[in-house]
Amino acid sequence: MSRQGVAQRLPRLLSLVPYLRAHPGVPVAEAAADFGVDERQLRKDLELLWMCGLPGYGPGDLVDLSFAGDTVDVVFDAGLTRPLRLTTTEATALLVALRMLHQTAGVVDSDAVGRAIAKVEAAVGEAAGPGGLVTVEPGIGERETTAVVRRALESGRALRIVYFTAGRDAVSRRDVDPMRLVVTGGRGYLEAWCRRAEDVRLFRLDRVEQAQELDEPARAHPEARPTDVSHGLFSPRAEHRFAVLELGPEAHWVAEYYPVDEIRTGPPPAPDDGAAVEGDLPPGTPQRAAAAPPGDGRLRVLLRFADDDWLVRLVLGLGGAARIVDPPALAAAVRERARAALHVADAP
Repeated sequence: MSRQGVAQRLPRLLSLVPYLRAHPGVPVAEAAADFGVDERQLRKDLELLWMCGLPGYGPGDLVDLSFAGDTVDVVFDAGLTRPLRLTTTEATALLVALRMLHQTAGVVDSDAVGRAIAKVEAAVGEAAGPGGLVTVEPGIGERETTAVVRRALESGRALRIVYFTAGRDAVSRRDVDPMRLVVTGGRGYLEAWCRRAEDVRLFRLDRVEQAQELDEPARAHPEARPTDVSHGLFSPRAEHRFAVLELGPEAHWVAEYYPVDEIRTGPPPAPDDGAAVEGDLPPGTPQRAAAAPPGDGRLRVLLRFADDDWLVRLVLGLGGAARIVDPPALAAAVRERARAALHVADAP
């Protein structure tokens, strides 16, 4: 199903059960006319509703409908007793996301997003108070970059970009074959085949310092696969390694912000307890939320990472609130980088 089809169908599905509750025994044709779809489409929606319901998803959990001739009635509504209503907080969060999409040209139909923003703002009305709605406005540089990327995508041409890689604190020039614009985690990205890396890469639009459309067509790469960002930008890969970090209370946010695969509280484990070290993730390692840490409140986490410099910079940026327990080589790199920084700071 297309994105537009999903956008049209989901509100209808959310409203169908309350509508049927309010119109018991309604003819399918009449319901279809009320929702502005043909009878065939409405029957497909009703078939989908049979697979929706409460956790457990067994008998007694799913929406149950009853058909009698050409009429339909609800036997069990699974709690869908009223149309969707948003609180002011929920509506504001939705508006932030919609405005981000609206400002990132080429990702979705901007006219449709604009209409959705207007409808949500009208529904919220004065509940948010004067000036209570959030405006999201990307920087001028990002808007210009996005415009160049969009033109390249529309014309099927390659791009030359100057890109800042924060993890290595380095700027590089790359020729890329653009694939699509992506918005995830509140940021816009260019997904492209990087000719230097010979692989698919995501480039944050606000870190593209220059973007130039080349006078050559983008190359086709049959092996290129779009990045799955449905569960966030960072997804596990075979080439990722693991490090054990010890986090002080002021650095606990790291365990929530970054994908960690194990959290331990309390004193360090004994050397022979099978503690995970850099390498493959131990089979069956659970992923769980951090418990309230006893004692000094320090956590030990198993953190995935792909770039040594990125991890070193992360720990240095935490200013003593974190340390690398394993691998030892990266712990030594943090110490050396810190000594070098102190030496520069103490220089006359």
